[in-house]
Amino acid sequence: MHRLLIIAAITACYFAFAILLNSVGTVILQSIGSFNISKPEASVLEGFKDLPIAFVSFFIASFIPRMGYKIALIIGLVLSLIGCILVPAVPAFWSIKILFALVGSAFALVKISVYSIVGMLTKSTNEHSALLNTIEGIFMLGVLAGYWYFAYFIDAQNSASLSWLNAYWGLAVLLLGTILLVFISPISTPNKKNDGDSQVSDDFIAMLKLAYKPMVLVFIISIFMYVLVEQGIGTWLPTFNNEVLALPADISVQLTSVFALALALGRLGAGQVLRFLSWFPFMLTCLLGMAALILVSLPLADKIDTANINSVIQLPFIAFLFPLIGAFMAPIYPVLNSVVLSSLPTQNQSAMTGLIVVFSALGGTSGSLITGTLFELIGGQQAFYMLLLPIVGITTALIFLKRWSAHSDVSSSADVEANS
Repeated sequence: MHRLLIIAAITACYFAFAILLNSVGTVILQSIGSFNISKPEASVLEGFKDLPIAFVSFFIASFIPRMGYKIALIIGLVLSLIGCILVPAVPAFWSIKILFALVGSAFALVKISVYSIVGMLTKSTNEHSALLNTIEGIFMLGVLAGYWYFAYFIDAQNSASLSWLNAYWGLAVLLLGTILLVFISPISTPNKKNDGDSQVSDDFIAMLKLAYKPMVLVFIISIFMYVLVEQGIGTWLPTFNNEVLALPADISVQLTSVFALALALGRLGAGQVLRFLSWFPFMLTCLLGMAALILVSLPLADKIDTANINSVIQLPFIAFLFPLIGAFMAPIYPVLNSVVLSSLPTQNQSAMTGLIVVFSALGGTSGSLITGTLFELIGGQQAFYMLLLPIVGITTALIFLKRWSAHSDVSSSADVEANS
């Protein structure tokens, strides 16, 4: 019962942050109209979200176990609650920047805590991967719910309307409920060392040293490029639907929810498929599927007739084709994380998670800024075509990662035989 309550608490945290973090694409689309700003100006919101994630993760990751995971989760939720109250109370673009800075800082605390708690609750790579895929799948369901939730508040007839800001009052209530759930959950505090501030410094240095290991370096490059692709699509897909497909703003956001649904189903399904299939061929299949959908669906975008479209269900099948890329990309991130984290001792997992969050944040910011700039310069279709380059990079990195992983497995087996 205690284990289920803990899982419910960390899953609720992820669900709430899924809505907040992935609302950035919707917020960019609405801010362009509501605050009369350009696409490059609006794209900085991704930086306000991701750079605090990177900064806080880099400097705080090694301290979180001493703080306690429950305290870290509650602090993160309270920071986000403050931002959700600020935005509708002070409707301005600068207040939205503050919101995403607070949410980004908070998510660094939450993600490191959640990943560490998953390590405490599981005893094997399979258990770790299954639970993490489930939590990440719930995260994507939160993303899906967020698109429809925000679409409900959008005034499609008036692009300058600020009615969509009222969505944050409901999110504030959700955060309050999540704070209560975390408070009553029996999340244990890690054993604290007695070496004082010098030990915190040692842990920070240990985190930096991890990045110099070849396998870890290839891993974080893979993570960086994956998040670059995911955020590039997730952030700019509403604008792509609005400008390239010529759909109304609310339907553009609702159609983007198909991408989130595909990600959710992909991650939930991957936990079952990977019980029977090795991760490496599975990953290569996913990457090939991503590239194929980009090459097949984008040329068809110009041929979609969106005249007199009043709801998502009236759209032709071709309009749903590109968002389905989420099903192929979904398993890559959690599987890579599980492979690396489950190979480390428990005491090193917070430091490794810190590196994951840092490079995920940098990849997210880069993806949004690069895609947004290309969107402005060469158009939405061409901007999404360019995402083929990091997909090739991920494939190359995976080949190296597989080689090191196989070598590590052989070494581990030799150690076991020598000790037996």
